[in-house]
Amino acid sequence: MTRFLTDFRVPLSMLLTIVVSIVCLYVIYGGFFYLIQRWIVFPGTRMPILNGIAEKFPGLEEMWIQTSSGQVEAWYLPPSGKNADERIPVAIFAHGNAEQIDTCITYVQELTKYGLGILLVEYPGFGRSQGEPSQHALTETFTQAYDYLIGRPEVDSTRVILIGRSLGGGVMCALAGQRPSAALILLSTFTSVRSFSTRYGLPGFLSKDPFDNLSVVKDYDGPILILHGTEDSVVPFEHSELLYSAAKSGTFTSFPGGHIGLPWNMIWDSSAEFLKREGILNRRAN
Repeated sequence: MTRFLTDFRVPLSMLLTIVVSIVCLYVIYGGFFYLIQRWIVFPGTRMPILNGIAEKFPGLEEMWIQTSSGQVEAWYLPPSGKNADERIPVAIFAHGNAEQIDTCITYVQELTKYGLGILLVEYPGFGRSQGEPSQHALTETFTQAYDYLIGRPEVDSTRVILIGRSLGGGVMCALAGQRPSAALILLSTFTSVRSFSTRYGLPGFLSKDPFDNLSVVKDYDGPILILHGTEDSVVPFEHSELLYSAAKSGTFTSFPGGHIGLPWNMIWDSSAEFLKREGILNRRAN
């Protein structure tokens, strides 16, 4: 037996060849992921362009935000039942990575019944908007949109709420690091893009767009509402638990369900109650 094992020894040169081959394959794999990662993170760029949705919502204002990479579309919805001389709270909404403002306006417009004005901002390269999506491009776009919004005469600049769903939570966290806000609402949001790298067996530093939400939440001084479905298989529930643990002033609400097909009435009711408790939304708002 001993002689058999001795004869079976692999030559050192062969071992080195195997190790070098594995390392080379891993480097090629990592390089391939590095090149295609935005194709994975921003699938909405490949969605068909939808038209004719905006005209179905009376009072909706269509506008274009000028960025360094081109024009990006945004829609503004005024609150329902607003007094003409009343300055209003407003919410900026950022959608998920496989959505467009056209596909999410149906559920987002429900927020107007609580007395909120809503600004939906498209992502560069999505729908009819120019440019290419990246963390830098999205942060620039939403910062420009924020500056436009607080310049509207009816807007109360001290009551700007940032609401993000999934990837949109990362966009809103990035904006929260650039501009002041009254509250931050994160729905089905992850701790960072880097945290998903282990799914692909890759180091986090390869992420071009890290969206480090956990760091932003740790430093955010305002109230944060975190909502997440207990059966979410896209962004695990544990991500929101970690975000909640890191928040200085956090509220955590879970709901049955996954990443899509969400119970929007429950989500918006919870959001409205949170904003009322924080004194941002009028308690008489429906």
